Amino acid sequence: MIVLKIGGDIYKRGLDASLIDDVKEILLREKMVIIHGGGDEVTAIAEKLGKKQTFITSPSGIRSRYTDKETVEIYTMVMAGRINKAIVQQLLSHGLPAIGLAGIDGQILRAKRKKRLLIIDERGRKRIIEGGYTGKITEVNTRVLSLLLENGYLPVIAPIALGEENELLNVDSDRAAANIAGALKAEGLVLLTDVQGVMIDGKYVKKIPMREAEGLLSTIGPGMDKKLLASVEAVKSGVKEAVISSGFVDAPVTNALNHTLGTVIAIE
Repeated sequence: MIVLKIGGDIYKRGLDASLIDDVKEILLREKMVIIHGGGDEVTAIAEKLGKKQTFITSPSGIRSRYTDKETVEIYTMVMAGRINKAIVQQLLSHGLPAIGLAGIDGQILRAKRKKRLLIIDERGRKRIIEGGYTGKITEVNTRVLSLLLENGYLPVIAPIALGEENELLNVDSDRAAANIAGALKAEGLVLLTDVQGVMIDGKYVKKIPMREAEGLLSTIGPGMDKKLLASVEAVKSGVKEAVISSGFVDAPVTNALNHTLGTVIAIE
């Protein structure tokens, strides 16, 4: 079992033949679940609709979208509609048995709404603000996914969770992938992005032990910090390894799983 996270930049350029052929080849021997991002597309559509997007930074340095009621509705529309169905269409057009879902479908992803958020403001001061409609994943219902997988489908999941009051919640796509990988007891989590892997001191590194990865979180740049955090969470939940690698190379998933490319995060 492999869980594959496709970053928003890969969606924007379109899934190329190499990636699709690679997924097709892997599906001959492994089951797979795909989770996708697409935050830049959400921002672009929201601002076209006149809804300016706000981003906040946590005390640990992680940057994220501030999601109010109107934003979560736009986020759902773009993630579960435009992006999810475009990816499913591309996979289906190449003969892959893709089925698109959002995390709310069948309660695949349950989350706890963050009622208050501690942020660092533009002056560097700590502030507490209303939490809006972002959530921390608390449960993954694997029954729907297992049913689909057992019947030969390729689930493609948009990162929207159902809250405790049955509200829509924005959840981070990398961490959603990590939670799903852990719940399904996946062998590997592959996070495909637009760079070769994790860069430390100006060089891409091939492997980072999990205990070292945790210490690097505050030093890694925006975007990559979430991928590294998700990798750590996946390995802690029992996934054998997580690999952060480029989606813009030949056979990107196979090369990541073979450790030919990318950065591997594992216990040792």
